[in-house]
Amino acid sequence: MALQLGDIAPDFEAETTQGKIKFHDWLGSSWGVLFSHPKNYTPVCTTELGYTAKLKPQFDRRNVKAIGLSVDKLVDHEGWSKDIEETQGAALNFPLIADPDKKVANLYGMIHPNASDTMTVRSVFVIDPNKKIRLTLTYPASTGRNFDEILRVIDSLQLTDRHKVATPVNWKHGEDVIIVPSLKDEDAKKLFPQGWKTLKPYLRVVAQPKG
Repeated sequence: MALQLGDIAPDFEAETTQGKIKFHDWLGSSWGVLFSHPKNYTPVCTTELGYTAKLKPQFDRRNVKAIGLSVDKLVDHEGWSKDIEETQGAALNFPLIADPDKKVANLYGMIHPNASDTMTVRSVFVIDPNKKIRLTLTYPASTGRNFDEILRVIDSLQLTDRHKVATPVNWKHGEDVIIVPSLKDEDAKKLFPQGWKTLKPYLRVVAQPKG
């Protein structure tokens, strides 16, 4: 059965470019972005890994750890890492899981059923500090992922976890948000004393809360 939002992310032990890890212990109290790659030495993956390395300050600011996966051996990861640094201008600064036996890929349903029994799809899992899966994305092998969108979703998840709001279409950090419908006006006045704009009784727009 496929993993669903709200499920506990399966724990595992694996060899990575930064040593052996136990996934839940490695996450600790951080958020996590686990993303898979069809195989080593593929052009789209090379660009993605380089860009993710450049995003490390952004991930750190949000208390997020990134970790990649490819169904290749650790020794192959080492050579690929050099290519990534050379072509993308950024060295890997997060772990890349070696998964030659496809243990983790199968655990997370990453194997592409219509391509081969070894190729993984471009899967993304955003996992919160409680180890719950909060976002899943699956891209075709030919299409690079939008990691700016992944950051945007993490901003939304972290904000809406702290406040009784939801984020509207195309929302970006700092823009107005929506008061959740379950919050009655009298209770909303305590949380949002500055007021809000009521477009419909169920659609109340308010400035993004601080903190």
